[in-house]
Amino acid sequence: MHRSKRFLTSAAMAALFALPALPVFSAGEDTSAGGSIVAGTWEHHHATFTYWGVTARYSCDGLEDNVRALLLHLGARNDAKVNARGCPHGPSVPGRNGIVEVDFYSLTPSADANAANVVQAHWTPVAVSPTHPYFMAHGDCELVDELKDIISKNFSFRDLKYRTDCVPYQVNIDDFSIKAEALKALPAPVAAARQ
Repeated sequence: MHRSKRFLTSAAMAALFALPALPVFSAGEDTSAGGSIVAGTWEHHHATFTYWGVTARYSCDGLEDNVRALLLHLGARNDAKVNARGCPHGPSVPGRNGIVEVDFYSLTPSADANAANVVQAHWTPVAVSPTHPYFMAHGDCELVDELKDIISKNFSFRDLKYRTDCVPYQVNIDDFSIKAEALKALPAPVAAARQ
């Protein structure tokens, strides 16, 4: 997997490692908030956005990996596709801009549990910060800011709190945060066992 390639000064990195980690949801907390199973159907989404960063630089490969990982973390189906192009120095060299196209499915609540293609799902706490999940990092604020419309309009959330406080040329320890309950499909073996 290609990791995002960024240019950060060693002094900034040393300062960040000296700071304590912020509390976030752990991976083990992916349980249903209400405890009940709900019906959901997969809804198709397609969007394009232009990434232009001042603080963080990404390769096209890095943009594809980070955006896809974030979509999956928030509940997108495993077949999500992300294509980045237009990176000025080639697909593997970090740069300030790129055009990113996303094509994915996310769950939406279904009123009819017997409709075709219904999936068993539950509301799951999700959190995104500079330290969680593992693929996010200090400096991702501009990317999270660019993704706000795509994320907030194309996923089913309850109590969404989406915050970005990006400051050009600065990396802060708490410059972005996403917290919500996301509608996520139950794992296939669990869903089959409860039918």
